[in-house]
Amino acid sequence: MSGRTRARVCPERTCVGCRERAAKIELLRTVAVEGECVPDPRGTLPGRGAYVHPAPVCLDQAVRRRVLPRALRVPGPLDVTALRRYVEQAQGC
Repeated sequence: MSGRTRARVCPERTCVGCRERAAKIELLRTVAVEGECVPDPRGTLPGRGAYVHPAPVCLDQAVRRRVLPRALRVPGPLDVTALRRYVEQAQGC
């Protein structure tokens, strides 16, 4: 045998809110669409994506630190109401 294990490697991403690394499936991908930051839970929307934990705390940190426009490389502020609504529904608030 070659000594390699057959364990699958799980891709990791960094949350833009808390800056912690986590498995890609634990994070929510967000995409900028026409000046609005929208959730992309299936990961199929075109364009550059930024990852955030689906928790209001991480989303608030990302908005407060203004990292979403930088991570998505768009000029100016982004509207995060759709993203906030999705996160609140996912948490069951």
